[in-house]
Amino acid sequence: MTTDFTIRPDETAVYALGGLGEIGKNTYGIEYGDEIIVVDAGVKFPEDELLGIDYVIPDYSYLKENKDKIKALVITHGHEDHIGAIHFFLNAVNVPVYAGPLAIALIKNKLDEHGLLNSTELHEINEDTVLEFDKMSVEFFRTTHSIPDTYGVAVHTPSGTIVETGDFKFDLTPTTKQPPNLQKMARIGSEGVLLLMSDSTNAERPEFSKSERWVGKTIDKLFNEIDGRIIFATFASNMSRIQMATEAAIEHGRKIAVFGRSMESAINNGRALGYLDIPDDMLVDAHEINRLPPEKTLIMSTGSQGEPMAALARIANGTHRQISIQPNDTVIFSSSPIPGNTQSVNRVINELEEAGANVIHGKINNIHASGHGGQEEQKLMLSLMKPKFFMPIHGEYRMLKVHEGLGHDIGVPEENTFVLDNGDVLAVSPEEAHVVGHVPAQDTYVDGNGIGDVGTAVLRDRQMLSEDGLVVVVATIDLKNKEITAGPDILSRGFIYMRESEELINEGRKVIFHAILSAMHETNASEHTIRNAVVSQLQRFLFEQTKRRPLILPMFIMI
Repeated sequence: MTTDFTIRPDETAVYALGGLGEIGKNTYGIEYGDEIIVVDAGVKFPEDELLGIDYVIPDYSYLKENKDKIKALVITHGHEDHIGAIHFFLNAVNVPVYAGPLAIALIKNKLDEHGLLNSTELHEINEDTVLEFDKMSVEFFRTTHSIPDTYGVAVHTPSGTIVETGDFKFDLTPTTKQPPNLQKMARIGSEGVLLLMSDSTNAERPEFSKSERWVGKTIDKLFNEIDGRIIFATFASNMSRIQMATEAAIEHGRKIAVFGRSMESAINNGRALGYLDIPDDMLVDAHEINRLPPEKTLIMSTGSQGEPMAALARIANGTHRQISIQPNDTVIFSSSPIPGNTQSVNRVINELEEAGANVIHGKINNIHASGHGGQEEQKLMLSLMKPKFFMPIHGEYRMLKVHEGLGHDIGVPEENTFVLDNGDVLAVSPEEAHVVGHVPAQDTYVDGNGIGDVGTAVLRDRQMLSEDGLVVVVATIDLKNKEITAGPDILSRGFIYMRESEELINEGRKVIFHAILSAMHETNASEHTIRNAVVSQLQRFLFEQTKRRPLILPMFIMI
């Protein structure tokens, strides 16, 4: 795929390596002349069909080719879909990183774990920070989200100002005491915004998102009503929700135990930065939890997304070393499933209910408020910024299209709005905006320690294995004398139960035998041609008999 695009001297190039047509993987480039500002380095969690894949990250090849141009990686906030790929990013291009206090703390933990902390240049920013480069400058404006220290980014280029909102809502009564800076947004808008790139996650919701304080009232009410032990599950990065739960626990005299490494890290960081006020004597070690009266206990746990190795899933299925579900336990899910996780969350809820817990979850219980603004907030952002051009970001395609329509409603001309794909390069100038090319932006799959070594062919094989199983064909072949000296034998894994399929196996061996003999007598016979013949004929035979297509793996010893 070509990385070539040409822009005029008065134009700035804008492109997404992730975040368009998807939830997650947010990574955006703003390029003028020989300077590039990158906003966020997010990860996407794999959908169910990506069997065995741990993470999906962007293709960084364009940035690697132009690493000398990159002046900064600017982070909007500390969620995984915005910082989760930062160690992969920095391994590709080691550039200075600028982020707010909580995001810096989370990034330090991540870089320390991957041995990159000492080699990375980290800078803590706040709302008043201004980054000055030769041709571009960057300023920040405070927004609200479900995590403290959330910023939008305004990149001032010679072409004009480009604003990337990050994830946002307009919470006027945030529990973090960090309200959105409407005045600064209005000031940036009044000075002129050439292009607005705005969060589209909740574009399909015709609403103004609920405040975190609304959730806090529900949590207080639940803590008043629940007599037994409370297990509270939420995103470890949702500092507001952790704050409300721990405050309610302290008010009701409940000791707090923390389970899950990311939750422990979040609470440590929150206390260190002053976002959480938890006295030392209210925290107890995990091994003490079973000695406390149930009505005096709160367990803060990871696993609100049904992750199989998280603390909550292990508590639910009875494999946790320190906790098991007790009668009268109440489990509170203070989150909503992210796309692709609904089935996993439902499985954990079912297991908890079967184990005897009372589970509180879902919108009807008022225990979760989205961190993303609905349509009314998206229109408010558009109205404050008054952009000449508008590019919806961070959302699946249908969300981007709805958000585009909101831009039209606010007065952005239809020809000035752009719903793009990852990799599309938008050139913007004071007079016009148009797509001028494409940079590589394919998904890169991370499987264990392998980065990008699992492609579509491997995933296709995994899909076949998961659906129809594997058949291994073993034979020893004397190609010179055109003889089969041993076998053929068939081994099955995940296809049929061999002890009950003797007739099918014997018939299959006959098919293989004749396929090998026939292929050996062909002109230019080779191991390759014999393999192909066996796979083709055995696959046809097995489909006729079973209507299944297992993966067929010939293993020949050639003598």
